[in-house]
Amino acid sequence: MLFAIILGGLIGSAFGGFAGFIIGGAIGAFLLNRIKSRLIGKLQNIQSGFVESVFAVMGAVCKADGVVSQNEIAVAEAMFTRFRLNESQKTNARAAFNRGKAPEFDLDAELQRFMRVSGGQPALLQMFLQVQVSAVAADGVVHPAEHDMLVKIARGLGLPESQVDQLEAMLRGAHYSQTGGGQRSSGQQTDDAYKVLGVSPQDSDDDIKKVYRKLMSENHPDKLAGRGLPESMREMAEERTGEITHAYDVIKDARSANG
Repeated sequence: MLFAIILGGLIGSAFGGFAGFIIGGAIGAFLLNRIKSRLIGKLQNIQSGFVESVFAVMGAVCKADGVVSQNEIAVAEAMFTRFRLNESQKTNARAAFNRGKAPEFDLDAELQRFMRVSGGQPALLQMFLQVQVSAVAADGVVHPAEHDMLVKIARGLGLPESQVDQLEAMLRGAHYSQTGGGQRSSGQQTDDAYKVLGVSPQDSDDDIKKVYRKLMSENHPDKLAGRGLPESMREMAEERTGEITHAYDVIKDARSANG
């Protein structure tokens, strides 16, 4: 703020002495406030658009098999709590969810609308898809019909199908760590870890480390918040970085064990 006032003042003084300095400083402050207002307005627009589109698409996903079960409604309600929505936001989210359930709901148009609102930022699109994966697989399992719907959503957001595989693998890893699910072999965990990072067992240690660092940078909660992710969804962003780190540790341990 001070820099903008001084800069405007110096430019003004070059043309009108002290009076120009005062006028130029005032203009500098005015322009800076306008820019800040526009940036804040843009972020708020992205955040409100994120919440509305997330729950509208969630409604469509839950209706994919023809019926919205009480369990699926409970999952949506749990999301309201998890995202710490206030009463007004909950009302809007429920309305969006019901809109998504309607027979005339246009999924492709909704995804395109969110693409425009978000500016097509990959990290926000991936987080959007992650919410859908979490919603349809609260029990740690993604069924074939749900997978197909998630692939359709990914394509509508311009994301590769591999993003769905990565998120499903991440979900399995989280479910495993929470339940201690002893039925999963270390080999299955390692396979999922490679999917989470989007790397191959044939990749070198250095290449995997580079991918890991890139993913951690892209998905840092503060960076996502600066791009428009609602603060209420920070917890999910933190979980994502936690799962990325867990996957990297699993790969390192597996490679160390294999010599």
